[in-house]
Amino acid sequence: MWPEAARARLFARFGFAPRVDLACRVDPAELPERMDQPASYEELQACLEDLARVNRVTGAYRPTLQFFERAVRRRPGATAPIEVLDVGSGYGDTLRALRRWARRKGVALRLTGIDLQPFAARAAGEADREAGLPPDEIRWLTGDALCHSGPQPDIILGSLVMHHLRDAEIVPLLRWMDRTARMGWFVNDLERAERPYRWFGVLARLMRWHPYVRHDGPVSFRRAFRHGDWEGLLREAGVTGARVFRAAPARLCVERIR
Repeated sequence: MWPEAARARLFARFGFAPRVDLACRVDPAELPERMDQPASYEELQACLEDLARVNRVTGAYRPTLQFFERAVRRRPGATAPIEVLDVGSGYGDTLRALRRWARRKGVALRLTGIDLQPFAARAAGEADREAGLPPDEIRWLTGDALCHSGPQPDIILGSLVMHHLRDAEIVPLLRWMDRTARMGWFVNDLERAERPYRWFGVLARLMRWHPYVRHDGPVSFRRAFRHGDWEGLLREAGVTGARVFRAAPARLCVERIR
């Protein structure tokens, strides 16, 4: 039997995250991610680009698209475009995936992404141009979603943004989403679980993803959620009628459809 320290060094060499207690969510203020720290535009863009690759490789958009299938079925025959607001939109790949889905399904959408990170809108706009999207096909904003003054959204999305926030920030955001979204809202985030936490670093190393992604992946799982976490947050926000459920890969989603 190898000593624990020797096993830890071997596992670290191949990208395995160290064993930790995942019983409780770690406060983001106590365990920062590198992408949340000050960085150059070029560094952040490269990180966001690789995060989009992670999402494609892992099929991360699937739960969000399935939510839209369910939400759209609630309004048969409607022709007016659905106003969608993505909170913490980052590189914009979720909204671009949603746009592709809507074009296949013949569903009219008006898409807006908003992010506090001042470089995010620039990176998302450049990615749109590289993808050949018409100018202003998707609107990218910089700012706090709770201060959003544009058209009232029918649907609000929060894709892999909640684990960046402290509980005290999530509660008012949930309250605002539930009060504001006319058709409903959807959170697509990570589940705090041993297997994805341990294995993400191995995949990231094999795929040669950005150093920020390799560092932040295991950190994100430690800051992620379990079913009981969401029940407590929803209760504190006074939100009723929401459904918490697991989805592949390693996702814990929260859905509210009116």
